[in-house]
Parts: sequence; structure tokens; C-alpha cells
Amino acid sequence: MSEKYTEIYIEGMHCASCAANVEKRLREAKGIKEANVNFASSKASIKYFPEKISIIKIKEIVKNTGYIPKDITPESQAVAFEKEQLEYHLQKTKFIISLIFTIPILIISMFMVEIAYRNWILFILTSCVLIISGRQFFTGTYKALKHRSADMNTLIAIGTGSAYIYSFIATAFPRLFTTIGHAPEVYYDASAVIVTLILMGRMLEAKARGKTSEAIKKLVGLQPKTAKVIRNGTEYNVFTEELQVGDIIIIKPGDKIPVDGEIIEGMSSVDESAITGESMPKDKKAGDKVTGATINKTGSFRYRAEKVGQDTVLYQIIKYVQEAQGSKIPIQRLADNISSYFVPTVMIIAVITFVLWFDLAPNNVRFSYALITFVSVLIIACPCALGLATPTAIMVGTGKGAENGILIRSGESLETAHKIKTIILDKTGTITKGEPEVTDILANTDPTQILYYAGSAEKASEHPIGNAIKRKAELNNINLVYPQNFNAVSGFGIEAMVDDKTILIGNQKLIEERGISLNSYTKQINMLYEQGKTAVLVAISNKIAGIIGIADTIKPDSTYAIKELKNMGLEVIMLTGDNKNTAEAISSQVGIKRFISDVLPQDKAKIVKQIQNEGKIVAMVGDGINDAPALVQANVGIAIGSGTDIAIESADITLMRSNLTSVVSAIKLSKKTIANIRQNLFFAFIYNTLGIPIAAGLFYPVFGILLNPAFAALAMALSSVSVVTNSLRLRGVKL
Repeated sequence: MSEKYTEIYIEGMHCASCAANVEKRLREAKGIKEANVNFASSKASIKYFPEKISIIKIKEIVKNTGYIPKDITPESQAVAFEKEQLEYHLQKTKFIISLIFTIPILIISMFMVEIAYRNWILFILTSCVLIISGRQFFTGTYKALKHRSADMNTLIAIGTGSAYIYSFIATAFPRLFTTIGHAPEVYYDASAVIVTLILMGRMLEAKARGKTSEAIKKLVGLQPKTAKVIRNGTEYNVFTEELQVGDIIIIKPGDKIPVDGEIIEGMSSVDESAITGESMPKDKKAGDKVTGATINKTGSFRYRAEKVGQDTVLYQIIKYVQEAQGSKIPIQRLADNISSYFVPTVMIIAVITFVLWFDLAPNNVRFSYALITFVSVLIIACPCALGLATPTAIMVGTGKGAENGILIRSGESLETAHKIKTIILDKTGTITKGEPEVTDILANTDPTQILYYAGSAEKASEHPIGNAIKRKAELNNINLVYPQNFNAVSGFGIEAMVDDKTILIGNQKLIEERGISLNSYTKQINMLYEQGKTAVLVAISNKIAGIIGIADTIKPDSTYAIKELKNMGLEVIMLTGDNKNTAEAISSQVGIKRFISDVLPQDKAKIVKQIQNEGKIVAMVGDGINDAPALVQANVGIAIGSGTDIAIESADITLMRSNLTSVVSAIKLSKKTIANIRQNLFFAFIYNTLGIPIAAGLFYPVFGILLNPAFAALAMALSSVSVVTNSLRLRGVKL
């Protein structure tokens, strides 16, 4: 039975309890394997079995819980961002309206202004606050109760409603309260101020939460809306979503590249920073690949579209980031479990508080004190801070990673990355560039002459070593000629005629078999082998002319990155299929003490498992097809972005840059994000742990005062804002 993955946008969630309710209902449904509801992003991430349950049925479950399910597409994502802005402006409007009515309520109540029909005026003003601005809390409560659940709206509605109804009865039927000896007190100001402050909190929270998803907004906005294509010899302007594989697209200076493809004509410099995080533009020519959402700088070119729509690199990045932001980590599940029981528990505590104060307080203030503590407990106990603590940090952290070319597939891999003790690096393509280069030219004659004859002889060869020699000759501006009588000697080298001279290029065995003396070159050959290099001998007209040293050279940043990994307390191990001499030479150059050589591709995963059996949490960094099993086996698989699609699909973290410093950045980001989550959870737990006893009046014997419900509302509102603001600090982390 095959499982599928889907995401649904959910409208109408106002707190962590809302998310917990939806998640609980989804998990109870037959056919759903896993469901995570993210309060911060208003999304449900669901793994399900289509044979047992359909998307329509899943949406019905969400709807029956009291919320509105919507599909998520790149287009609807943009609409969702607009709704975030609308939500902020809506809450802002409600807050301003509420504030306009609340100010006169406060003035009349605080300064005991004696005017005719005072309580009736307060009743009318408070009614305007509750009906115009606070209606959402009461409608939310109705929907929740209708579906036999309770959420933050329930606490607010009961708290403000209790104060309002009591005040209305005291206003309309004052004779009912004559037994207390004086005119009954009214609490219109408490209801109005609570609604106003909570609206202020939701306004600030909506604004702050909007910032947590800015990375996704930027990514969605990177792709240009239109592109200029050539079809049937005519130029057309088309919408980007209408592009097809094979379309020829025209790019001019300053244009954004719409989709992925290959240049067929022209050359330019392309700024790829939006995708890879690299600040320096890259030169591009015919045959080079270009990526959608990058920016053309100087020249003009035409290219053929190879990946469009959901197949583009940009779409995959958005998909990875969304999946990571929708996932949950173990530390978050604890907070979610607490939130799911929080609202009913708080309501019980509030009722107990009311009963105790009504029973124990002096007669003349018993109802007043009971009502104040009842309302304060309901209002201060908002579980929103708990619900926001983890997802907001993950949203900002994964977004920060995407901006720097670090794609994190899940929140769990982000959490695991900060626990890594050992990091295994594949040599080829990870520590080294992955392609041979000429490193030495040892000759008694002019090195230019050696390169000319060797490069010309290799013109007919496609061997990687031959290509390295040709590239070196071209870099030295040497004009090569095409050889004659070219012959590849399998396993040994090549022979050819260049300018009527016999050129022999190959290993020591080839030269010795032809009876050519090595003279004094034996020592130099051994020196190259000791350095982990391949010695390519060049003979001209049956005489040894020199040696070309070939090696897979180390990337410029590898040594620095490995030093940084070791400074972070990580054990660094190198894996390679090369022999011990080459492995030892490379590892010593980059500062790695432990290496494993002569590793067959199929054995890499076994070695990762062996190191895990030593009790270590292991990260594997690789870039090739043969690295995929090892990436899956590791606790955290990290794929170099220039590697194969299979390696990238197998990895937990993908690095868009092809350098090891990104590995350092990814681990730093993990540590910073997890530290931020812990700070958020600490503040949220401490706030609720201390807030409820204070609101219940447990400190009254010490200080002689009760917590004003208005201050409870302010504290509740600011708790959520403070958690989100703390998460936003991750945007300033330097990686």
C-alpha cells in the first residue's frame, strides 16, 4: 500500500489549541498515517493512504472540526501571503475601533466620573467594543463548542462575557444587589480593555508571524511573471507558467531567467545568489546550464528550457522549505500535547478559583474578588506562546538557510544536526573538485613545449586525464593542432603524430615497454605518487621529455571548513575509493587524521553504520550516486548541491553551493535554531507557570492586591509577541 503526502492550508485557527484539535481529529481518521498541524503557518502536513481515504474526506474532517481547508499551490501560496497581510490590517482596524470606544470607558471608570446614566453609557460603549471588534471571539467559541472542543476564543469569550453580563445585570437590576449595602460595581472596563489588548496582541502577532515566512515570500516572488520565447520563428511574450520543455527563450541584460535550461547561443554573467547564496556572478557560455529565478547581468543569450513548472530548481527549493516548516520535532510534540489539555484545565482552575474566593473573601468583596480572579485566570492562560515557540523558530531558521543556499528537508533533521558528533566526508567532489587537473609539469625543456605536444596528442581523446591536459594548454593560450595516427593503448595511454613527431603519453609501464629510458625521472615519479598524484609521462620522438602531474585538486575552502568543523568539536573522517597513499596525502593536506581508503561504492553505507555502532551521531556529506545509500544510512545526510539528483533526494540537508563551508553553516544554523526554540519554550512555560498562580490571587496575602484582568490581557498578548520576536532574531544570525 503506497502512501502519499499532501499539505492543506487551514483558515480560522487562532491558537495552539485550535491546531491541536485539528491534528487530533486527523490522526484519529482511518487511512491517515501521520498528521502535523502547524499553528504558525496555518498548514496541515499529512501522510495518508489514498486507498483508504481521499483528499476530499480529509478536507471534510478539517471542515467538521470548525475550520476552512484550502489547497496549497504556488499561486495559492501568493494568495496566502496576501491573506496574511489582510489579517494584519483586519486586526489593526478592529484594534483601532476598539481603542476608540475603550478610551472613554477607561476615563469614566478610572476617574469615577459621575454623569447621568453612567452605567448605561458604559454598557453602550462596551457593547460596541464586543459587537464590532470582539465578535470574532464569541463566534469562534460557538464554532468550537458546536464541535465539542474549546480553544483560546473560549477562554476570552467566557472571561469577557462573564464580566459584561454581570455588569449588565447590575446596571439593569441594581435592586438585586442591595444586600451588599451600596451600589453594585460594574466591570465594563475589564471587558473592553481585555478585548482591546488581545486585539493589539493579535495585530502585533500577525505582523510578526508574517515576517517568519518572508523567505518563502521572497522565493515565490523570484520567478518572473513573463518570458520572451521563439516559436515557429516568431518572438512571443508568454506567461512563465505557459512555458514548455524545448522552448527557446531570449534573455537580455538585466532579465530574470524564468525556468531551468541550457544556453545554446551567446554568453553572459549570471547572478545566482538568490538560489545558491553565492555573491559572485558566474560566467556562462553555450552548453552551460542556467537556473530559473537567477538574474542575467551583462550579455545576451538564448537558451532551451529543460525544466518547467514543478520540475524547476526554484519550485523544489520552495517545496523543501515548506515541508521543513510543516514538520514537527520531538521537542515540539511535548508543547503540543500540553496545549491540547491546556484550555479545559484552565477552565477548571478558573472555576475553582471563583468558588474559593467567593467562599473565603470578606462578604462585601467576595463576588468582586471571585469575578476578578476568574476572569484573570481565563485571560492570562493563553497557550499561544507554547504553540508558537517551535514552529516560528523553524520557519525563520529554514528560511534563513534557504537564503544562504542551505535546504533543510525537515524539522527533525534540523534538530538532529545540532547533536552530530562525527562527520564523514566523501573525498571526490566534496573535499576535492571531482575532476583531474594538471598540478605539475616536470621537464628539462620549456613546459610550454610539453603542453603543446601533449595537448595536441590528446585532442582526439575523451579521457578525463587527456581533458585535464587540454584545459591546461588552453589556459596557457597554447594553440593546439589535431593529431594524426592517433591510437589509444588501453590501460596504458595514447600515441599519436604531432608535427611529424611521435608522441607517447601514458604511465611508466607504457614508456618502459617501448624501451625508452626514464633517466633521472624515477625520483620525481615517486615524489608525485607520494603526494597522491598521477604521474603522466610524455615522450617525444622516443625520448622522455617530461612528466605531467595530475590530481583531483582540493577545493579552495576545504582546509578552512575542516578546521572549523574540528573547532566545533566534531570528529572528521574522510572516505575514498583511492589507494592509501593518495588518501593519506589528501587527508594530511586538509588536516584530517582519520581516513578510510580503498572503499567500494557499495561499502560506504556499511562504514557509516559501523561508525554509528561506536555510539556516535553521524553526518555523511557526499555528492554522487554511490553516496546515496550512505546519505540515507547516516543520522543526517548532507548532499553537495552540484551533485546528482539521486544524492540530493536521499539527503536530509542539501547545499546549493559546492563547498564545505556550507556544511559548517548548516550545523551552525541548526545549533542556533535549537537554542532559540529552547529559549522560546522556557519563556512560554515560565510565563504560564507563574501567570496562572498570580492571576488566581495566590500572592494576595503577600502583596495585598489582585491582578487586574486588563494586565492579564496585556501580559497574554505580549507573551506571544515576545516568542515570535525572539524567533525573528534568527534572521540576523551570521552563517
